[in-house]
Amino acid sequence: MSAAMSAASLADALGLSVLHGATLAEVDEAAALQHRTDRKYLVPLDRARRFVAQLADSHRVLDLAGRRTTSYHSTYFDTPQLGAWRAHVQRRRHRWKVRTRLYAEDGLCRAEVKTKDGRGATVKHALTIPAAAYGQLTTYAVEFVDEVLARSEIPVPAAELTPTTEIRYVRAALADLHHGTRVTLDGVLTCHQADGDREAALDPGHVLVETKGGARPAPADRLLLGLGGRPVSLSKYIIGQSLLTPGLPDNDVRRLARTHFLTGPPPTPVPLLEGNHAA
Repeated sequence: MSAAMSAASLADALGLSVLHGATLAEVDEAAALQHRTDRKYLVPLDRARRFVAQLADSHRVLDLAGRRTTSYHSTYFDTPQLGAWRAHVQRRRHRWKVRTRLYAEDGLCRAEVKTKDGRGATVKHALTIPAAAYGQLTTYAVEFVDEVLARSEIPVPAAELTPTTEIRYVRAALADLHHGTRVTLDGVLTCHQADGDREAALDPGHVLVETKGGARPAPADRLLLGLGGRPVSLSKYIIGQSLLTPGLPDNDVRRLARTHFLTGPPPTPVPLLEGNHAA
């Protein structure tokens, strides 16, 4: 995978053409899991391509009028003391993240709150907001974030949150329409400091694979294990913040990041495709 990898060439490199397509409505109906268990793997590109080929009989790829990847921009918000980052690194039972996310080609934007309950399950709450509000928490979004965090018994006022890190990447989304599980593959991943010029990027020879399903491993997890993959505890925001903020204490996340992430100028900016708008 060269430094010139783009959104379009990532689709080719992963061999997404071997999969049947699915509409956004089909994927949402079958696999819109808001309460789920995520498992993550850092996988070399050649193995990721083999993995995709092995899923051809059971999974379909989200296809938006012929486009099989989407460029994601996510700005994360945290307290001045980096409360969300510290809750994760310290492995607290109740963890949380607040972000705005832009689906770049489609001009769709959401404010999202992710929480992890005491059983380790991830719960995601989302509010559609105007694309112009990306990267900020408007009054409406602040009310939404306050409500979700209070309901999750997380004593963090949204008014204390400011943007800290932006993560950009290109994603392919696969779904098993019969069993309601999903797999995503993220490449061309870059991290940007919100109030500075520091940057980091995932080694372009790897993609981040996430399986999203129930408490028990899905068939996709077993395929990944057969290809030599091993689950890793990895959060894009935690990785980005660890690499971009000077003076943070060393931790297992940062040590993992050093083996797969490059600091300094990214290999290539994430290009925006000429978009087809999702229905």
